[in-house]
Amino acid sequence: MDTTISCELHLRLILSSDSSLPVRTSLRYDTADPYAVHAAFHTGAEETVDWVFARESLAEGLHRPAGIGDVQIWPCRSRGLDVVCIALASEEGEALFHAPARVLKGFLERTAAVVPPGTEHGHLCLDEELSRLLAES
Repeated sequence: MDTTISCELHLRLILSSDSSLPVRTSLRYDTADPYAVHAAFHTGAEETVDWVFARESLAEGLHRPAGIGDVQIWPCRSRGLDVVCIALASEEGEALFHAPARVLKGFLERTAAVVPPGTEHGHLCLDEELSRLLAES
């Protein structure tokens, strides 16, 4: 049986050293896709920008720099608070977000309670994944 864990939080989109904007963000973890955390950044009334992160990179980013390529994650402090910096790059542009470390940590702890890190492979149904991949091609 698949389990989904969700979290709503506000990230700060960093515009400059003095300016940022709140961005409502939805995180979703599904045991059917145990290596990934799906994020929906709500950018407008009905618009979202969707990204998929490696759960392991988000967890590592709580303590030390993590990620490669288009996604970089690292811990820092902002205005006296522990935050996790999430830098995203794509053909459309770049963005730097500050996520509240406490909220992100709590979400990741809830995901680890249903799929402990290192056991993700046991939650994959290879027949279903293969069928899905073949259907997409």
